Amino acid sequence: MDCETKLWLVVFFFLSATYMQQRCVVGVPQVPCFFVFGDSLSDCGNNNNLRTDAKVNFFPYGIDFPAGPTGRFTNGKTSVDVLTELLGFDNFIPPFANTSASDILKGVNYASGAAGIRKETGTHMGEDISLGVQLENHKVTVTQITQKLGTADQAQQHLNKCLYYVNIGNNDYLNNYFLPEHYPTSREYSVDQYGEALAQEYSTHLRDLHALGARKFALIGLGLLGCIPQEISTHGKNGSLCVDEENEAAILFNKKFKPQVDRLNKEFPDANFIFINSAVIQQDAANTQDLKADIICCKVRPDGICIANGEPCKNRNITPFFDAFHPTEKINLVIAGSYYHAPVSNYAHPMDISQLVKL
Repeated sequence: MDCETKLWLVVFFFLSATYMQQRCVVGVPQVPCFFVFGDSLSDCGNNNNLRTDAKVNFFPYGIDFPAGPTGRFTNGKTSVDVLTELLGFDNFIPPFANTSASDILKGVNYASGAAGIRKETGTHMGEDISLGVQLENHKVTVTQITQKLGTADQAQQHLNKCLYYVNIGNNDYLNNYFLPEHYPTSREYSVDQYGEALAQEYSTHLRDLHALGARKFALIGLGLLGCIPQEISTHGKNGSLCVDEENEAAILFNKKFKPQVDRLNKEFPDANFIFINSAVIQQDAANTQDLKADIICCKVRPDGICIANGEPCKNRNITPFFDAFHPTEKINLVIAGSYYHAPVSNYAHPMDISQLVKL
């Protein structure tokens, strides 16, 4: 156990001091509103009432979250929750599914567990809210904000100042391309073709989001998919640290998507798009120690989700994964800290979130 936790301790101590220093300086939010699009890494309850196996509104999820199980796929805060604190908000951003009593002028979270860029992604588990539908939900919010502020111009002025965070695409591989028993994409596309098609489709959605008033985009790239415990257990070879094929696909997608970000910045000079390279962040950490990071905190079902009402591990502060897919709160703290203030220049292009929100 001591050997297997070194990787995450290295990353944690490298960035946690920066996070704590930033967290202490709160007050007026750095942006007036924060809108979130994505998958289970960001979902805070949008899947709770869907007919899907991809929902976690039960113990032991939320064991370290003040409100208990809320639909967050971790033991405590997600990376989005940590970013919300770093940005200076007093309250977490509410899920679109439960905004009736919320101040939507400060933002909404549309993320959905198992969702992807492609509309069919993750649907073998049941219903989810794809990126395209998340944008449709945002249109509803924009209409409500327009009604609250009085005119479309006032709404646009407000939205132009907001931070738009998009972290999606992981499931287009995990719950699509690498599940040939459920989806035909791996037979229809080579890995290179699929990455190109995904990057193009993603860019189209971002153009639509710009048309709705978004101007500050934080776009999170894919992580090292092959180092997720569930992928190692289902697709790895005996003793393999990670599934190379899946990591290579994620890295290839990031390489294809980064130039799209540059094109969007040229196409829309009134906006700023930044790219956070999650795979590089994880890769740099992995290079410090030659070990596997497949330690999880709860007993899981065959699909990698925690067994309901099971007893989680006690050492959640040093365990990298809570279930077989999702990081613990401590790792989310580190991840969000590196997104907000990138300690290495190639983590964020052309700037990090702390610089973006100042523009």
